[in-house]
Amino acid sequence: MMYGRHHAGDLVLSNTAEYALRAVLHLAGRPTGAWTHVSELARTTGVPRNYLSKTLNQLARAGVLRSTRGPSGGFRLAGPASELTLDRVVAPFMGLDTARCLLHDHPCGDAHACEAHTRWAPVARQVHAFFGATTVADLTGGAEGAAGALSSLHRSVIDGDTP
Repeated sequence: MMYGRHHAGDLVLSNTAEYALRAVLHLAGRPTGAWTHVSELARTTGVPRNYLSKTLNQLARAGVLRSTRGPSGGFRLAGPASELTLDRVVAPFMGLDTARCLLHDHPCGDAHACEAHTRWAPVARQVHAFFGATTVADLTGGAEGAAGALSSLHRSVIDGDTP
């Protein structure tokens, strides 16, 4: 799986995926059913309005968000934050270029692993598990919820546990 502009293994977020997460986390903090204009989201997330608009429309096409036009329109979550995983939010922005090697100019993966891939793979599995198991609600339930999820990931990586 690829979340990366840096191609450091499998799981580094692209700018677009990060912007999508910021916007979705903001929307999750709004009252249920409230529409939020893209201009407000751009202002609060610090993302250029036109770029964010395209990103939000991709999320709407993917079923992560709902959108409506007009003066009282905007974007909102398509379902409960407790059912929306981080993996689902970033999935529309994952490229097909999933296996570029950190060390060499050729594809890299389990079948043709370089030295970096072999060492990064256990960490990448943990990050992938974190994105698959962590919901938007986990991160918007206050600092305690986010800290607990991140702490769990950190302990798993340090202890060498892999899913």
